[in-house]
Amino acid sequence: MEPIILEPIGVIHSPHINIEGMPVQPTGAIGFEGTVVVDEKYVEGLKDLEGFSHIILIYQFHKVQGYVLQLVPFMDTKPHGVFATRAPKRPNKIGFSIVPLKKIEKNILYFEQADMLDGTPVIDIKPFYPKYDNKTDVKIGWLADVDPVDITQLRSDDRFI
Repeated sequence: MEPIILEPIGVIHSPHINIEGMPVQPTGAIGFEGTVVVDEKYVEGLKDLEGFSHIILIYQFHKVQGYVLQLVPFMDTKPHGVFATRAPKRPNKIGFSIVPLKKIEKNILYFEQADMLDGTPVIDIKPFYPKYDNKTDVKIGWLADVDPVDITQLRSDDRFI
């Protein structure tokens, strides 16, 4: 296979300067606001996005080095395959967050529930469509066997640096 080359379309700014201590999911990042500064050459692509309450930010875990194929995720104490988790130490270091969009001013998107590091490169932005993106007939794999975790209190540590 040929390599895939991606060019960031912008950068995320958030209050999270260090990986340790930051929320691990948007639902645990209530009260943390962020912005996406979109490169000026892509501003036209933001047309009509402000009409959506939520957006999907697709980004690179830019501070993570290397990857592991089995790891202990934040929500369990046992190892799982990286592709059965949302852990950042993955071969392509791609993450995503579904966040509430507050407003757009020129090339700056203001959002809530920022669970990513300041300076995170944005690969893409997509609108969230609840009719198509929400699923009700789902299985949750190993998570079904884990004691419920209060995700709002779960914070990152140094295991994926």
